[in-house]
Amino acid sequence: MKYIWLDVDPGHDDATAIMLAVNTPGVQLIGVSTTHGNASSEYTALNAARCLYAFGSKSEDVRVFPGAEKPLILDAKHDPEIHGIDGLGGVEGLPALDDPLVHAFFENGPDGKPTRALEGMSRIIRSVWADGTGHKVTVVSSGPMTNIALFVSVYPDLLEAVEEFVFMGGGVGVGNRSAVAEFNILCDPHACQIVLDVPVKKTMIPINVTHTAIVTDALHSHLRGAAKPSEATTPLRHTLSTLISFFAESYKSTFGFDAGPPLHDALTIAYVSNPEIFATTRYRVDTELSGTHTAGETVVDVWNYRKCDDTWGRHGKNCLVAESLQVPAFFKLLFDVIDRCDEISPLNAVKGDA
Repeated sequence: MKYIWLDVDPGHDDATAIMLAVNTPGVQLIGVSTTHGNASSEYTALNAARCLYAFGSKSEDVRVFPGAEKPLILDAKHDPEIHGIDGLGGVEGLPALDDPLVHAFFENGPDGKPTRALEGMSRIIRSVWADGTGHKVTVVSSGPMTNIALFVSVYPDLLEAVEEFVFMGGGVGVGNRSAVAEFNILCDPHACQIVLDVPVKKTMIPINVTHTAIVTDALHSHLRGAAKPSEATTPLRHTLSTLISFFAESYKSTFGFDAGPPLHDALTIAYVSNPEIFATTRYRVDTELSGTHTAGETVVDVWNYRKCDDTWGRHGKNCLVAESLQVPAFFKLLFDVIDRCDEISPLNAVKGDA
């Protein structure tokens, strides 16, 4: 069993990561923190709670802990062009932002305000680790890594409780929100470098790989499970179909992706549960912090120019980098999870047409 803390900024593809975290065998989701990124931190926190509800999680089992509203140093930036103003543009069937079922996923303190990310992460990870008598936790990030950087900086004593940091972000010689920088890293490159420097195993899932996990028309049709493009066999599948449709149009208009949208963030959970479907190589990885044209670039030392030791930290080959994905195996995993989610999603308990 893999015990996972998930840090997200939903975001359409973050929603699929949440679905996988809730419904993948061998994965135990212990908590969710949210950050600035695809939308403002207010929206991302509510979206995470909406997704947990929709995908069958129980509020008494998993809570959402709102985190950083801005990067460590830079101004916050969001991506409404891709995800809409609220982060889940065009997605139908989720509970409303003010639904009490959504707000039940937040843990409120004595002042009536939600418990924040650092407090939730430290308390729950410490509890699961139980001074070495419990379980190590895999910390998964699918947005800017501000919360993760703060966690490792404020709680260095809890690094021993972390089995691995897995993050979706970066690229090897390619970017998507600048010529060389991927959005998650571009939003907070300093946070990324802080995490890269910690002496714990890390795995990077870059856009070189996520851009191969494309939801084609044929896969989208299979997801719906219905003969007509405008229909889906269940309300859950309708919600997922609207998510894919909006994301597909965004990627087509912004990046020219005609075949379909990439499910970037879902690959983090797929890696944790099924690492054998990925090919990885260990490299030295750093983040460019000040380049005029290259700020936010993940610099992967593929030619081993830098002399490194065997540690995972500041002076070592600090990161496994995913280099390829068995795409059919990933989509089999995804559709198996959708089948499981169909059985437990409260969306399917709502009567009416999808």
